[in-house]
Amino acid sequence: MQNNEDTLIVGAGPIGLACAISAKRRGFDPLVIDAGAIVNSILHYPAGMSFFTTPELLEIGGHPFTCAAEKPTREEALMYYRGVVRAERLRVLPYTKLLTAVRSDSGLQCHLEHDVARLHASVTTPSSRSAHQTDEQEIQTERLILATGYYDNPNSLGVPGEDLPHVSHYFDEAHASVGLDVVVIGGRNSAVEAALLLSRAGARTTLVSRDPDFSGSVKYWLKPNIENRIRAGEIEAYMSTVVTGIEQGEVSIRLADRTTKRLRADRVYALIGFHPDFDLFRRIGIKLDPDGGVPQLDPETLETNVPGVHMAGSITAGQATATVFIENGRLDGEKIFVTP
Repeated sequence: MQNNEDTLIVGAGPIGLACAISAKRRGFDPLVIDAGAIVNSILHYPAGMSFFTTPELLEIGGHPFTCAAEKPTREEALMYYRGVVRAERLRVLPYTKLLTAVRSDSGLQCHLEHDVARLHASVTTPSSRSAHQTDEQEIQTERLILATGYYDNPNSLGVPGEDLPHVSHYFDEAHASVGLDVVVIGGRNSAVEAALLLSRAGARTTLVSRDPDFSGSVKYWLKPNIENRIRAGEIEAYMSTVVTGIEQGEVSIRLADRTTKRLRADRVYALIGFHPDFDLFRRIGIKLDPDGGVPQLDPETLETNVPGVHMAGSITAGQATATVFIENGRLDGEKIFVTP
């Protein structure tokens, strides 16, 4: 069965929701889909995590964001964005991904896949979430906005053992690691914050980073904290070091002097960043810069080389995902749905 939509927005993160608000206020009736839940990336932030920015810079659609402290928490952000969805009466279809889109004379033919297993998963039986049950649908639209972000596509270490069950590219909370040997791979904000939380909770924590130090790579309030914990011996750190392999119970590393070492590791968090879904963009026919993956866009309307297909948020920067945030991407919808 094929449905017709005047506007299809892929990604129900803050940027996608902001685009939907811009569309509605100009007379469109957008359908928003997401491979996960509403603001799925924020949902998977560590429990109790505070944002690095103040609430007014996270606001969309003119809806005020109030919070208890100077900077909002993950839980406050979840409450805020689902409140915006209700207030704006946005149509959001979760657990639905875009497989491809093809331009024809009648518009854009979009092929969707619904993750039935996740949509109807038992909340008491985690194994039910792993069953691969999908349903497909075709939607025709005149305008397709990609606001998919990058959180579903972690960067790979490219080493043996990366796919073992005790290795994760996402960090949720520290309590389950109390009393365990944990290796955190990465030297940016997420890795540093995870290492601090794990150490504070009682995990024997080791941080491994390719960078020689933390200069310029972490927020100013995290840098002295992690450096002090390392000096105090509470966190072991190996800088200018690369991971060469992962096995059950240990991680192999190569130090700056080319010597090798094995670290005990009951759990491994490879927090080395994420990237956009370049394969999806290529399937749609979007031209990408061969070096940085930056899409070919009209800077005024964010329309790609495929007529009717626009991009918003961090994916407009290609691999340079750290240059576009909620703060500076939330107005992209105003460019896309500019009043003639």
